[in-house]
Amino acid sequence: MTPEELALAIRGALLDSIGSGVLALDPEAVPETVKVERPRNRDHGDWATNVAMQLAKRAGLAPRAFAEILAEALRLVEGIDSIEIAGPGFINIRLGAASAGELARTIVQAADSYGSNSSLAGTSINLEYVSANPTGPVHLGGARWAAVGDSLARLMTASGAKVTREYYFNDHGSQIDRFAKSLYARAMGREAPEDGYGGQYIADIAEKVRHDALQAGEADPITLPEDEAVEAFRARGVELMFGEIKERLRDFRSEFDVFFHEDSLHESGAVARAIDTLRERGEVFDEDGAVWLRTTSYGDDKDRVLIKSDGQAAYFAGDVAYYLDKRNRGADSAIYLLGADHHGYIGRMMAMCQAFGDTPGVNMQILIGQMVNLLKNGAPVRMSKRAGTIVTLDDLVDVVGVDAARYALVRVSMDSNLDIDLDLLASHTNENPVYYVQYAHARTRNVARNAAEHGVNRDAGFDPAALDTPADAELLGVLAGFPAQVAQAAELREPHRLARYLEQLASAYHAWYGQCRVTPRGDDPVEPGHVARLWLNDAVTQVLHTGLGLLGVSAPERM
Repeated sequence: MTPEELALAIRGALLDSIGSGVLALDPEAVPETVKVERPRNRDHGDWATNVAMQLAKRAGLAPRAFAEILAEALRLVEGIDSIEIAGPGFINIRLGAASAGELARTIVQAADSYGSNSSLAGTSINLEYVSANPTGPVHLGGARWAAVGDSLARLMTASGAKVTREYYFNDHGSQIDRFAKSLYARAMGREAPEDGYGGQYIADIAEKVRHDALQAGEADPITLPEDEAVEAFRARGVELMFGEIKERLRDFRSEFDVFFHEDSLHESGAVARAIDTLRERGEVFDEDGAVWLRTTSYGDDKDRVLIKSDGQAAYFAGDVAYYLDKRNRGADSAIYLLGADHHGYIGRMMAMCQAFGDTPGVNMQILIGQMVNLLKNGAPVRMSKRAGTIVTLDDLVDVVGVDAARYALVRVSMDSNLDIDLDLLASHTNENPVYYVQYAHARTRNVARNAAEHGVNRDAGFDPAALDTPADAELLGVLAGFPAQVAQAAELREPHRLARYLEQLASAYHAWYGQCRVTPRGDDPVEPGHVARLWLNDAVTQVLHTGLGLLGVSAPERM
């Protein structure tokens, strides 16, 4: 019996008790989904619910009295072995071995669909992440967002949402000018401008721009007048940088549905249309020759300029137009994953959301992530040879690989600073969390191969009652929690919860492996317990494979 099946059984028992007149309660008061949880102390049972405490007052009963009535109905449910009332009205439920063991078959037969749920069904989500300036390689902060954002998109999709993964290229403004001038300066053998960009990548791109021009039969850009030369480096240099960023993210298994260019908002008139929309809503005013959004009406500390007195659009105007564009494209919720340096930006963004008549926290959600630091030999890694002053995604992947990099970046809550120990991540020990989880998967596959060699085959049938040891029950209990972990990680926007769950599952499996046998000893015959435990082993294989896949991490067959 799965937790979902148990929740339905409890709900059915409640409705039956109401229908028979044993409980004087409005059926509408019974929740659509009854919450069941694993007790902290497994001696208390397999599952627990506090539904009696939630509904007792409405039925005019003390919680324990309500719980006793519900317990009598639940004792008639097939698969429930025993029920106890605890504390103020908790109902602790213990399943029979056969009922609990059925979960192994459910998981194996469901395959990749086990864990999928409908908690976000009918929701269209625009998820924007990374969105680094196109003036340099993806830095560690961007790498964290690539791992977290992609994993979150996978989790929300598995929870029924329609997700658009979006990258916003900031290709309108002064940073592009500085980038172009830096390329030109390097090509001319000069130092970059004081506010420009350094690093070997600038030299590489400048050289590539010149090479491509000559290959196309065009003039070498450095032979052109300076204004024309800078423009040539801008046009081709930004294109090359875009291409490299996309390639690096693709190699990191972070795919995007939309690459949105900030410049298009200004060229298409989207900025002007957004301001007109806000003006029609009475949220825009003119003062000192500028156009303002009245964000103080919605809790911001000051009103924000949209069009400056010189007629140029303020940066915030692009944000306004971009949000409206997302909503017009059908997003029920626009989720932004931003770095810690954007924390002060939340107030004006949420005020803008309200100015459009939307609900902050629903139609607009902003997740702030903290810094990432690399450690090697106990000391910080401070500089990339290629990027000059920053450590990049490539630097991390070059040392530990994509799997370890993604897992390390996603397993800690994004609102916490993250220190990554490169020596630990490169090690093949149980202290390395990604190795620990991947090794559990590889071990399940080795067990399955050994079982086949010893004639243990799932086709021989399945007796769930044979999964009757405490280790079996513990492992089944962890497996049962997978769908809820997926749904919770998606709903709370916290993919690190899934990583920690997988570590818990790996720990339970390694403990089970040390206590239970899938293959017979010596010449002993194959018994139902061996076959049943092969089903359980393969159920762990499936959940580890699916869970790692939701984090964009591979599940190796051998290690």
